[in-house]
Amino acid sequence: MNKKMTVAALCLLMLGGCQREVEKLAEFSGHIFVFNYRLSKANYVVTLRPTGPLPQGGVAIARFDNPRGGAALETRQTLYPAMEKIVLESPDVQCVREGRSYGVHVELADGSGKVLQQMDTKVLATIDQSILPAHSIVVGPAYDMNPNVFKAGGVMDLSPVECPS
Repeated sequence: MNKKMTVAALCLLMLGGCQREVEKLAEFSGHIFVFNYRLSKANYVVTLRPTGPLPQGGVAIARFDNPRGGAALETRQTLYPAMEKIVLESPDVQCVREGRSYGVHVELADGSGKVLQQMDTKVLATIDQSILPAHSIVVGPAYDMNPNVFKAGGVMDLSPVECPS
């Protein structure tokens, strides 16, 4: 083998030994705050579109900024190889302020817990949560009027949750 062929073969071996950058498993396809006036609840909804094969037994872990302050709120979603969309919903939140962006950090991990991909986004609040009353306006499976809101004598208490400034 001549010198040029040896160098070429060595280069091919070196290139073959290089590992690609971590493959992207998913990307953000949507994010929004959902306000349910009837139940007086708000939460984040973030959707991901898989861009590669998802690990069997894997998990998506989302950490959402807590609009009230304090520790981030966390949710987990099991991943399945055939998933066409990953939907991550936060626990209920309070004190969302219109015009403010709130951070979301997502990690995709395999079945052993090894993080395969991390990504971040911001969710802009286009409505202030003060439009929601502090108590659900309905209760029970028949959506009966909540006595904490609709009081005797036709008085309604639609005051919002008190939030720190």
